[in-house]
Amino acid sequence: MEKSCPTNLHFLSPATIGSKSFSNRLVLAPMSRASAKPDGTPTREMANYYADFSRGGFGLLIAEGAFVDDICSQCYGNQPGLVTNSHEAGWQTVVEAVKRENGKIILQLIHAGAVSQSVETTFAPSPVRPRGQMLQGYGPRQGHYDVPRELSVNDILSIGSAFVEATMRAEAAGFDGVEIHCANGYLLDQFLTPETNLRSDTYGGKLENRLRLTTDILSMAQQRASPDFIVGVRLSQAKATVQDYFWPNGLEDARVIFSEVAEAGADYIHLASEKGGYTYHSTAKTGENLTAFARSLTGLPVIANGGLQDIGLANQIIEDQLADFVSIGKSAMLNPDLPKKIASGAPLRDFTFDMFKYGVSVNAQLKWEAEQHA
Repeated sequence: MEKSCPTNLHFLSPATIGSKSFSNRLVLAPMSRASAKPDGTPTREMANYYADFSRGGFGLLIAEGAFVDDICSQCYGNQPGLVTNSHEAGWQTVVEAVKRENGKIILQLIHAGAVSQSVETTFAPSPVRPRGQMLQGYGPRQGHYDVPRELSVNDILSIGSAFVEATMRAEAAGFDGVEIHCANGYLLDQFLTPETNLRSDTYGGKLENRLRLTTDILSMAQQRASPDFIVGVRLSQAKATVQDYFWPNGLEDARVIFSEVAEAGADYIHLASEKGGYTYHSTAKTGENLTAFARSLTGLPVIANGGLQDIGLANQIIEDQLADFVSIGKSAMLNPDLPKKIASGAPLRDFTFDMFKYGVSVNAQLKWEAEQHA
């Protein structure tokens, strides 16, 4: 946190997405904690974990990505899913804990595609080995990714249906909405990215085709869900394994992507950033600010992301109307009461990777925390 906070904290003002109102514009970013049961059922520890952020004053929580089928969508071990009745019941416990703290919560829905570190056989738009290495701390599989098998059209249609069915389960579990994950190098982003999508059918080639699965999911989810249920989308230029990636055609790619997801019915756009942070990866390679562009082009609420534990920058983004919300990740893990601390002027704990000393799970963090206070 900066030594002094801005005098006018614009991100503490109320805001809306669709028909839902939020007490402030500070959003908990979705972060993979690998804390579910081995079968993907959310746990009581997860319920307590998310409730802490609502108690701490976040206007909106976006829960970590849940896998959408039991075939090939799971990303890593102990990832939560939303496929079975058990998964749904587990998430309902999480939602109830958040609602008891008067919180609002959206669930991110994800398919790993080629970057799964969990399934034996991976599938993707095309048989292209992902660049980079498997992420440390998310299961025993490490090293290079496998070459995935190419999805058939029937496979793609089944995946679209799985996202929609998971949306229905999320609404039944009491969530305020879902976020469709088309970012960071996971399956929907693999379709979007020309280097990993070599198809020549209706899901490949021009950008609109590469977006087709995502826009179909958004459209179908909106048709099936209740009118006040939020269906948002997460996008990014960078990938978890290719952190310096930019959309090849810059602002023109952004124009098509933002327009297509808005037309398909997205209720908001969440633009994620990797290691370069907001000022780097929420900018087109030609220099234009992408959150402001998405906002002006579509009229949708936009969530900015990337290094926004910098309170001055986060506040400036809202003040300058570059975005409507800011999402905060790593810093929030050590400051679940971050909004209340900011409002009162209390110092924030500095994020440290040492907190992952015993692993990335919630229980691993609790063990580390106990050690700090011993």
